[in-house]
Amino acid sequence: MHLSDFNFPFDQTLVAKHPVHPRDHARLLVLTRPSGALSDRQVKDLPDILRPGDLLVVNNTKVIPARLWAKKVPSGGRVELMFVKGVGEAHAEVLMKGRVGVGQVIECEGGARAQVVEKEPGRTVIHWLGPGLLRDWLLAHGEIPLPPYLKRQPVSRDQEDYQTVFAKEEGAIAAPTAGLHFTPQLITQLAEKGIGMATVTLHVGPGTFQPVKTTDVERHIMHPEWYEVSGETARIIREVRQRGGRIVAVGTTVARSLESAIDEKGQLSRCSGETRLFILPGFQFQVVNVLLTNFHFPETTLLMLVSAFAGLKEARMAYEHAVRERYRFYSYGDAMLIQ
Repeated sequence: MHLSDFNFPFDQTLVAKHPVHPRDHARLLVLTRPSGALSDRQVKDLPDILRPGDLLVVNNTKVIPARLWAKKVPSGGRVELMFVKGVGEAHAEVLMKGRVGVGQVIECEGGARAQVVEKEPGRTVIHWLGPGLLRDWLLAHGEIPLPPYLKRQPVSRDQEDYQTVFAKEEGAIAAPTAGLHFTPQLITQLAEKGIGMATVTLHVGPGTFQPVKTTDVERHIMHPEWYEVSGETARIIREVRQRGGRIVAVGTTVARSLESAIDEKGQLSRCSGETRLFILPGFQFQVVNVLLTNFHFPETTLLMLVSAFAGLKEARMAYEHAVRERYRFYSYGDAMLIQ
């Protein structure tokens, strides 16, 4: 399968710099399979679009203020540091912008220091020297890591806008964006229509920004991301399916979590760990029946998952419609429901 299969004409002015308020007033493109029929709605219409007995599964990860600004010691050269995950005690994997080699000491804003102890393409490990714990320093001095394609600095409003109403488990460096469209009022309306809700956790990592660099997309390797599907969520899903309800994945992170938790018997069960699941057209979904997702850039793994779920031709048709009708793209943009 060729990378160009996932390309389409795109207008960069469609990238949303800020979200719609209220959140659930974002536009919603509904794609009905297998006919490929399209309809233009709003997210707030979900209680009327979904069916009583359906189950929404959402990602309850919470975005941490993962970006730190630092300088090299003693030269003072500027460095940008993005926390990815902890690696044992007092060590962390980070993304780093700036020419920094192994052994280099850096000083973060506020006076804390760290030393680079490992460096290879796409991966840098630091030893946090303190004072204090890295997590506490991030919470006190870190910056919300807005996606680079927004091409702007975060403002105070982003502290709220870039978290879902489900955010609970700290660990993500990017928001599970399909969940950004929900409001407490919408959740209440869905419950009143008999539409349930369950949670999984997938801490969105740098893989969400990682470009596909191979023309043969099957050779692309996904960055591992930690996820958990609880026993309670697995039980609820099994019961809903037995009653004939549909499983609605709110976002690609939920879809990957659920499909990663299938055991050797083909059953959904409690599962946690790291997933590298890469979903391409031809993948057989065993759990997810309906997918709610934002609009993604061409030639990304996110679009490949959408194409696997909707069908490559149907996804291309939907995206051409979205571009033509000027839907807003990516994290703060509009959404698509594939059912």
